[in-house]
Amino acid sequence: MDLSNLKPAKGSVKRKKRIARGIGSGKGRTAARGHKGQKSRSGYSRRFGFEGGQMPIHRRLPKFGFKNINRIEYKAVNIDVLEKLAKDKSLTSIDVQTLRDAGFIQKNDLVKILGNGELTVKIDVKAHAFSKSATEAIEKVGGTVEKIQN
Repeated sequence: MDLSNLKPAKGSVKRKKRIARGIGSGKGRTAARGHKGQKSRSGYSRRFGFEGGQMPIHRRLPKFGFKNINRIEYKAVNIDVLEKLAKDKSLTSIDVQTLRDAGFIQKNDLVKILGNGELTVKIDVKAHAFSKSATEAIEKVGGTVEKIQN
């Protein structure tokens, strides 16, 4: 075997359909486009969402709701996550960078600490926002809470 006698596997290569090359080809006349109609014409391209002239769904359905442009989106982190992180890495203080390094938040996320779970380790926490229950739970075990400016 050498480069001069290499061939693809049998049945792996199909011949190209030769469309619109005369009646004898079997794909002549209508050129595999069916008969008449908009889709058979050259230059046809249907725009996105076009339903053949029927009122499209994005226009049939009403608009609703609104997006508050002043909303501040926080990434929620519960105190049970802080507990696990503090025990695993034996930390006494946790800030945004620590959470970022541990993979809990992305680069530009704002963090809000929520009070779900139980805290037994004394830790000092720095974040952008805290819920009341989280603040109480952290201070109950002797930790401190510090808010960072956005």
